[in-house]
Amino acid sequence: MTGIKTTGEKKLMLFSGRAHPELAEEVAHQLGVGLVPTKAFDFANGEIYIRYQESARGADCFLIQSHTAPINKWIMEQLIMIDALKRASARSITVVIPSYGYARQDKKHRGREPISARLVADLLKTAGADRIVTVDLHTDQIQGFFDGPVDHLFALPVLADYVGAKVDRSKLTVVSPDAGRVRVADRWCDRLDAPLAIVHKRRDKDVANQVTVHEVVGDVKDRVCVLVDDMVDTGGTICAAADALFANGAADVIVTATHGILSGPAADRLKNSKVSEFVFTNTLPTPGELELDKITVLSMAPTIARAIQEVFEDGSVTSLFEEQ
Repeated sequence: MTGIKTTGEKKLMLFSGRAHPELAEEVAHQLGVGLVPTKAFDFANGEIYIRYQESARGADCFLIQSHTAPINKWIMEQLIMIDALKRASARSITVVIPSYGYARQDKKHRGREPISARLVADLLKTAGADRIVTVDLHTDQIQGFFDGPVDHLFALPVLADYVGAKVDRSKLTVVSPDAGRVRVADRWCDRLDAPLAIVHKRRDKDVANQVTVHEVVGDVKDRVCVLVDDMVDTGGTICAAADALFANGAADVIVTATHGILSGPAADRLKNSKVSEFVFTNTLPTPGELELDKITVLSMAPTIARAIQEVFEDGSVTSLFEEQ
């Protein structure tokens, strides 16, 4: 006999950065494991130090980090954590990114612009990531930016089932806030058996977050309208779309989005909006000043945990969404 045989048992280890530890703890609870103790701190000049307090040699490692504000710091921390795992001889490194940073910069709109979503994918791969698990990318094409497997999870079942359970479906209309979200809105229509409407808008290409709403395509008069989007940042787009719906006779408007970025003037816009409820998931932490009665946060931890389990056991992540 030449060589040495081992038992071949696989080992799952779950790690978390400092961006959104509450979600990581929820995922760990769902999986029935503990987060690996990690020493992490910033030097006086802002450099980040990482050291894991358990051996990761030969383990299948899953690293959770959402790209929230300050986004560049947390992306850098994630890259350093990946590098630490690679140098610790991890068997595999799966990067779980509930909210993928720079996803809106997925193509060149004008000359001399970067494609920053591709750059983030390249950085993750270079650092040592073998696989990415993420939730509701801004566009599906971002999956092709990473040279390796990408498991794209969807918040639609969680969000749509919540809305469907509390609204009379016979009065419900699903609304896409722009032409780019029509495919997602169609899936909502199929799940809730509701008609579709579209808010036609035009952005000012020279002013960030500036949107002019033109018209509503579809019947929304006396209907309960559910605006579906992937993210709400400053709230300008979604609040303007809601105003257009009310101007066209909508009885009520509910806003749903996977990623509640909620930066800048979002707090005031959401507070002053006529929208009855804003429904987000916990892929990002909700700012403390936005703990309003009209804001509901649903957990993606069970979905993320099931996806991690499927990846670890060489199962099918797609099977989680086959009903869609």
